[in-house]
Amino acid sequence: MRVISALVMAALAVGALVAGGAPFILFWLAAAIAMVWEWQKLLGEERRLPRFVIGAAALAVACAFAAQNGADIALLILAVGALIVGWLGAPGLRIWAGVGVFYAGALILSIAVIRPPLPALIEPPYNLRSILWLFAVVWGTDIMAYFGGRLIGGPKLWPRVSAGKTWSGTIVGIVSGALAGLAVAAIAPVGPVATLPLLLVGLAGGAAAQAGDLFESSVKRRFNVKDSSQLIPGHGGVMDRLDGFVAAALFVALLGVVRGAPSAAEGLFVWH
Repeated sequence: MRVISALVMAALAVGALVAGGAPFILFWLAAAIAMVWEWQKLLGEERRLPRFVIGAAALAVACAFAAQNGADIALLILAVGALIVGWLGAPGLRIWAGVGVFYAGALILSIAVIRPPLPALIEPPYNLRSILWLFAVVWGTDIMAYFGGRLIGGPKLWPRVSAGKTWSGTIVGIVSGALAGLAVAAIAPVGPVATLPLLLVGLAGGAAAQAGDLFESSVKRRFNVKDSSQLIPGHGGVMDRLDGFVAAALFVALLGVVRGAPSAAEGLFVWH
């Protein structure tokens, strides 16, 4: 079942990636809605359905605005949704309930900013490359962190939160992820490859992915669960699969904004 689930997820992800446009953004919106469902489930059954419905609605409306260059309005919608969801949360968990909306929103808004749903004929080449770069950095970091930790061992990174993570694995993973991202930029160039800046950005992206992994682990530890859900047979929940990707995507989106590039994707690849 684990292998079948992995194949189905890969087929859906690749199909959405190739299709681009609306199918691509809807794929990630579905993932974000699944994440808000998992997050609200962690907080217990009290008013869980209305918390989920309002959170999902806020994500969908925010996504629509973000996809049309309305990220500021999208953030406002998320904030309103988070306030309402937080108000519906149980006493002592209201902040957590609202944070869940922002967490899932970070995924869909980042994706909408990095690769807006444009027709294939007018989509800038940077947009698709940036998503490929993200996959390479996040997966490279995650996979090699596991093998690096198993082979080298050594001191634990944060044993109270993640018993398996080591400093050695984390370092190997981050470096490997940066190199994987650089390889994607070199194999599918859309202009001169800025090796040093891309390597440094890849290291930062890998570090963000590891931080995202630790954040989700700390949330699960706080609520005493092993997996965020069982939505993906053999793999746990959507949050479990995308924890590092959320953080890395948010990093790339913010990088584009800070650099003032015409697009977030161009801000990743173009360095003068």
